[in-house]
Amino acid sequence: MNDMATAPTFDRTAEDLGNIVELGHVNVTVPDQLKATAFYLMGLGLTRDPYLMAGIENMWVNVGRGQFHLPTRGEQVVRGTTGLVVPDLEALLRRLKGVEKHLEGTKFSYREAGDVVETVCPWGNRIRMHAPDPDKFGPMRLGMPFVEFDVPAGTNLEGIARFYREIFGGNAGVSSDERGPYAWAQCSMESQVTFRETDAPLPEYDGHHIQITLVDFSGPHKKLLERGLISEESDQHQYRMLDIVDLDTNKPIFRIEHEVRSMKHPMFNRVFVNRNADMTNRNFIPGYEVGIWALS
Repeated sequence: MNDMATAPTFDRTAEDLGNIVELGHVNVTVPDQLKATAFYLMGLGLTRDPYLMAGIENMWVNVGRGQFHLPTRGEQVVRGTTGLVVPDLEALLRRLKGVEKHLEGTKFSYREAGDVVETVCPWGNRIRMHAPDPDKFGPMRLGMPFVEFDVPAGTNLEGIARFYREIFGGNAGVSSDERGPYAWAQCSMESQVTFRETDAPLPEYDGHHIQITLVDFSGPHKKLLERGLISEESDQHQYRMLDIVDLDTNKPIFRIEHEVRSMKHPMFNRVFVNRNADMTNRNFIPGYEVGIWALS
């Protein structure tokens, strides 16, 4: 018999995921696949999906167990910052230096900022690059741990968290750090979306979106439908919504399209190909060309 008096104490709530089990991708349109290749593949060291969207009309870019989707038309910019973890920031800086000549005349930039590298894509998307850190990101060695949205000062942060809890059934709340308060919603074992207030002017929403996957797919759909918040009935496995609303008034708090998928979606839990970005034809070693997305 176990002696309960001497049994170790665990924080069981730390294991709770809630109803949202995947932050699958961030989607922004790009006008030029060549420049997107220079930034996302050559610069950031990510991997183009070799199986899907392999033509010139779209580009899917793998980052661990997440993706960027980059349809080729116009340009969209996330109102906020996407966070990535990559294995080696020094190698990242060398790659970014190497693509400067390919991205002259664009909004591309990068800089070291403490223990991160702040990058900007050719069209203005901000991507914050982190080194692996088990205390912050668990076992993630390559991946997308967060998407942080900028919201106007005075935004109802608790209303955002409540929307994710009561509509999507997610783990969500409002916390505070050295940068101030923020709303957060857990989107998988390793990722979350956050919302931070800013005094800076924000552009009009341009249609970029994120994709999430739910365990209970129909329950949130029913709640969204009752409030008139479904923007697209995509197919059997997917629908879309646009506005995070105040649940007391149904008035919009923040607009960001969510592509919502079920766990029966054919692409749920699909295994992505990731490469070792430091491997070239000059230093090639068989078996080391594969990028490892988790720490041992």
